[in-house]
Amino acid sequence: MAQFAQMQTEQLREIEEQHSSGVYAKRPLMLVRGEGTRVWDADGKEYLDCATGIGVAAVGHSNPQVAQSIADQARTLMTCADAHFYNDKRAELIHKLVEIAPGERLKRVFLCNSGTEANEAAIKFARGFTKKPGIIAATRGFHGRTLGALTATWNPKYRKPFQPLLPNFQHVPFGQIEPLESAINEETAAVLLEPVQGEGGIFPPPSGYLKAVRELCTRKNILLILDEVQTGFGRTGKMFACEHFSVEPDILCMAKAMGGGMPIGAILLREDIVIAKGLHGSTFGGNPLACAAALAAIRYIEQNHLPERAAETGRYFLEQLNKLKEHEVVREARGMGLMLALQLRVKSGFYLQRLMEHAILALPASNTVIRFLPPLEITHQEVDRVIAALNSVLPERPDGKPSAEEDD
Repeated sequence: MAQFAQMQTEQLREIEEQHSSGVYAKRPLMLVRGEGTRVWDADGKEYLDCATGIGVAAVGHSNPQVAQSIADQARTLMTCADAHFYNDKRAELIHKLVEIAPGERLKRVFLCNSGTEANEAAIKFARGFTKKPGIIAATRGFHGRTLGALTATWNPKYRKPFQPLLPNFQHVPFGQIEPLESAINEETAAVLLEPVQGEGGIFPPPSGYLKAVRELCTRKNILLILDEVQTGFGRTGKMFACEHFSVEPDILCMAKAMGGGMPIGAILLREDIVIAKGLHGSTFGGNPLACAAALAAIRYIEQNHLPERAAETGRYFLEQLNKLKEHEVVREARGMGLMLALQLRVKSGFYLQRLMEHAILALPASNTVIRFLPPLEITHQEVDRVIAALNSVLPERPDGKPSAEEDD
């Protein structure tokens, strides 16, 4: 450990470059500390974080209540297999998730470790319960990179290298009810959608769409699975995004912000949706350490009214982003709550790098989107700091002239 403490940043980066798997294209930045809305690199430079580990640190980095809960539980009991034993923290978390669930029918919980695992579980429960193989997902949708979740994911960049993928999956245009209805057949088990598409570019649904999907699924006796991995726990201005549309799914997937930084995921299930014991499981899912972190994070969200804060600050943030349309390179701004996108007419990578040089961290989404997923306690003054940085960098061009417009 002393050896690593004495290493320079470049040496540590070189270790990752040489020995990690190589699947990530990282930015040249080593983050070593975080607090609230800020993170610091190895040289002590401070950044305003609108990336938050891809929407994970909704309650802020190193949230004191979450950190204390983790420390207390680590000294008590860290692991207890959900497959074999009951546990007090797990029971408490399950009760809390059922309590905050949208609607009245989501009464069962399966705990796992990530968003892609939640979607895998949802697909398996849907197929196992209905005894049908068909899953319908949406264009631009993103549900993870493990094999089942990847099959539901739209982007060919992620899918093509691993084909053939699972059979009996279809994709239909997001926001259009007619193609969805046409795709349903006697083999359809479920429709799987993000209520607000995230990785695909931050696309809220058209008015009435999710209601129509819910009514269609009910009429056709198929399951509606909503992937709230990115939208859940206050991100869009409600605890869950489906509450904006008064829609209750049959299966609800969650992760990211759920653990306040700790890896954890879950699905909420309609009470009658069950499969035989032993047909699914997870070694680490529902471990007491992650459950304690999730309980602390959810309580912090509730006690500090973070969904309401996200709604209010998100409106202000979106108003300011809309003012940036005076820049030639900007096409539009969109989003809900603090899940926001600035759509450009060119690739976003250059501008993400320039924002980082202005001490602002943001994310891509598709080729041409700058995505903002800040902590839910970001202030108006911090939003103004982001807007000032954008006003500085948006007039710039990688080669000194406008780039060709890119497809989404």
